Amino acid sequence: MSKAKSILLLAALAEEADAFLEGQGRIVEREPLPVRMVETDVAQIRIVTCGLGKVNAALAVGRYADASTSLIAMTGTCGRIGAIEGDCFWIARAIQHDYGARQAEGFVHYRAGDWPMGEARDHAFSAMRDPGLGLRHATIASGDVFLECADTAEALAQRLDVHLVDMEVAAVAQAAEALGLPWAAIKAVTDGADGESAGDFNANLKRAARKAAEAMERLIEEIAAN
Repeated sequence: MSKAKSILLLAALAEEADAFLEGQGRIVEREPLPVRMVETDVAQIRIVTCGLGKVNAALAVGRYADASTSLIAMTGTCGRIGAIEGDCFWIARAIQHDYGARQAEGFVHYRAGDWPMGEARDHAFSAMRDPGLGLRHATIASGDVFLECADTAEALAQRLDVHLVDMEVAAVAQAAEALGLPWAAIKAVTDGADGESAGDFNANLKRAARKAAEAMERLIEEIAAN
């Protein structure tokens, strides 16, 4: 039997983390962050509830990824800002929409971590190869903003050619790249990033969290077996 793979799985909220392999494993840490460990014959999965926002997500990667980690993954929820069908998505690319330069002609987006000056190159982080889960591929824009404005969402979608918005994935991607590790994310939609977002998010959180978790469970089964 091959050595079990060590996977770091992040979720911003307890509802998102708890939905993954619900009730399985054991709590191994409560402070500074809740951590649940699930061990199978082929994988050791550390599930960390990292909290909201890019800083919390990146800090969790830095704290819990180690020499044994083979994949950094994220499960959870998002808002829809682009014209894309479906409610659960493989995140193929991630962009930090609030990283760049405020110039006279407006905000110019740069790849997070690059010098925010001169010519801007492709500013997306690319995920690991999709092993064939059958999910629609999407690009997500992450920033420290809970988006509740349809006009802003539409402008962001058009400017960056993105479909979804959240507050963590692109930071996880940047941290994973810095550590030389592959990353993957699966997100399910709770709201439309508009004036109804707060109510829709709360109403749909548990359903969407479970949808994303089910797909993440399939992903981990697939990669752990290969």
